[in-house]
Amino acid sequence: MITNIQLQVLPEVAANAELLLKVVSEKTNTKKINIKHIEIIKRSIDARQKITKINLRLDVYIDEKFIKKEEDIPNYKDVSKADEVIIIGSGPAGLFAALQLIEEGKKPIILERGKDVQSRRLDLAKLTKEHIVNEDSNYCFGEGGAGTYSDGKLYTRSKKRGDVNKILDVLVQHGATEDIRIEAHPHIGTNKLPKIIKSIRETIIEYGGKVMFNSRVIDINIKNNAVTGVELQDGTIIEAPKIILATGHSARDIFELLHKKEIEIEAKAFALGIRVEHTQELIDKIQYKCESRGEYLPPAPYSIVKQINGRGVYSFCMCPGGIIAPCATSPGEVVTNGWSPSRRDYETSNSGIVVELKVEDFVKYADKGPLAGMYYQKEIEQASCKLAGGTQKVPAQRLVDFTNNKQSSNIPDTSYFPGTTSSKISDILPDFVNTNLQEGFRQFGKQMNGYLTNEAVVHVPESRSSSPVRIPRDRETYQHPQIKGLFPCGEGAGYAGGIISAAIDGIKCAEKC
Repeated sequence: MITNIQLQVLPEVAANAELLLKVVSEKTNTKKINIKHIEIIKRSIDARQKITKINLRLDVYIDEKFIKKEEDIPNYKDVSKADEVIIIGSGPAGLFAALQLIEEGKKPIILERGKDVQSRRLDLAKLTKEHIVNEDSNYCFGEGGAGTYSDGKLYTRSKKRGDVNKILDVLVQHGATEDIRIEAHPHIGTNKLPKIIKSIRETIIEYGGKVMFNSRVIDINIKNNAVTGVELQDGTIIEAPKIILATGHSARDIFELLHKKEIEIEAKAFALGIRVEHTQELIDKIQYKCESRGEYLPPAPYSIVKQINGRGVYSFCMCPGGIIAPCATSPGEVVTNGWSPSRRDYETSNSGIVVELKVEDFVKYADKGPLAGMYYQKEIEQASCKLAGGTQKVPAQRLVDFTNNKQSSNIPDTSYFPGTTSSKISDILPDFVNTNLQEGFRQFGKQMNGYLTNEAVVHVPESRSSSPVRIPRDRETYQHPQIKGLFPCGEGAGYAGGIISAAIDGIKCAEKC
């Protein structure tokens, strides 16, 4: 007999097989000797009470042998001679679109402007240590896209869009740990993602797909309102009647190209703010309500949402035990983001804290039409770089000083490796963004006692929360309403917001090709 039960136990019980067996025995009124196996189906942390506990959903095998289910391996086919589909971009949307195309019996040709994941590391080192921005190889561009260095958060609210389990299974088959199937907020870790991305690429090639690096698309060829192929920066023409456009939220040259070719795009609202860093020890104390989290709990995350002056102010991409990284994609701009390794074992935690923007906020750039939000975004990033003396140092301010609009006399060391420069962030961000952030932090401090401290440091800007452009598509066919064979996809097209939702969207687009 297999019995499904739910338990709430102390962290040390969840981590110890013998202790857990004892609790399950009592819960099911079954002798321990008759319990042949306990399978964890779902695991989450409940830190709402004074004592943090672990929620478990279990399958208990009573007098029944446990047989591990065989993995459902996708039915990949040899597509080396099949009809070809171009995929522009090798982020989560592009990679999972390619895998789905292979299942559908079609040959994906992935065009990636950046380098393979190993070569990409050299350019990231130059960005971090020498402040040199390579426009084609950085934290956003290169094999795996921004997802490779996003720290691998796999939580999504988009479960109705597609099969989340399929995405998790593919990641496990390519090297992720099986824990991502059971954790309520699964996470892979930036240190592990590169090998997984490489393994996915090898699968695509093994079954006849093609992956081309250093292949920046400079034009989409169109005839009679239908795509015929693309032109690369080196002059190469690649022909195909279908193109999945999965370039990510930072491919500004593609947005410019579409606008120039009079292909319909739309300005899209996004969120703008800062990235704040605390010690992980402090966040643990606040969230777990204890002096030390102990060995059985992971570094604590947090999530906060407030409505202030009619706008959402909220935490975004919170990274426990992580660092802040430089994510500029062009010289002359500063952009921040954050990531964590698999163990989340850095001494600091960071989170984007952003303010909801509206399309009407971009009126200053109304003459740019659908690119107004993109230029609004660029202005903030370029102003940050100018304040930093043209380097990749980041304008920074102590948190309480920021809420009081006071320039900090000094900035403590932070995890942002290129360094910081003490600045008044109000000189960079729009007034209403500053005002809402300042009030937001005051309210956060009331909700999380100790959060509002001058030992925390604010870094600016957090500006790439999502795409500033949406590329329209038909709800049924997923094709652009104006251009036959063009399938806008993923974050860059405005239809996703993270690894899982981007991967799901890639699969959906591939199914329609």
